[in-house]
Amino acid sequence: MTRISPARIALYVISALVLLYLILPVLIIAPISFSSARFLTFPPPSFSTRWYQQYFSNPAWMQATRVTLTVALFTVVIATPCGVAAAYAISQSKLRITRIIHMALLLPLVVPVIITAIGIFFVYAKVGLVATMPGLVLANVMLGLPYVVISVLAGMQSFDPAQEMVARSLGMNRLRSFFAVTLPQIKSSVVAGGIFAFISAMDETIVALFISGGQYQPLTKRMFTALRDEIDPTIAAISTLMTAVSFLLVLAASARQKRSG
Repeated sequence: MTRISPARIALYVISALVLLYLILPVLIIAPISFSSARFLTFPPPSFSTRWYQQYFSNPAWMQATRVTLTVALFTVVIATPCGVAAAYAISQSKLRITRIIHMALLLPLVVPVIITAIGIFFVYAKVGLVATMPGLVLANVMLGLPYVVISVLAGMQSFDPAQEMVARSLGMNRLRSFFAVTLPQIKSSVVAGGIFAFISAMDETIVALFISGGQYQPLTKRMFTALRDEIDPTIAAISTLMTAVSFLLVLAASARQKRSG
């Protein structure tokens, strides 16, 4: 019988505690979303689906949901091809400026979101994009693009560029050889990047607080406003649904990456 060392046991315990700490909010919010109480109460006195019904029957919540899904879908449609093109250029080029471009594309992950939101707000205020759908989409494309670039670059690491060179030597141009040879081999990374861009757009809060308004308020801003004005378990129900959707999308991206590997 193999004896487990104390150090390994300590590692398992610490890892379990970290995981518990990370999922603890979900373990609290999910039961609250099924509470029959009028206010946020944990543990719930009894269980009910009234707050999910309240969410789906409320026109304001449904409008915010439509805005969120529309912005997320347009973000994927724009950020994915742009990110794929950028990642392909970065992986193929040997120029020093390419490294600078690579770093610039990843800046939204490095710069604090509040600073990014303030900068976007002042730019949008000058060009009239505050509280508009195009403004929300463009901001989320900028924030989601790094996820596509990182994912596709990781996929390019396992791709042999000589295969594309062979296709081009047989008469294909660069664009056709990319779609015929390269893209099929990195499609899992492309899909994963698109999924993470969708999740980023769906969950974005800080930027939405600054640049959205009127009929173009995503769920995250609507939830923040509701928390300020009136707290009820509808917020918990929406949070649970958004967490479930994000979790399922991450699982789908992970499963696709494993199949491609």
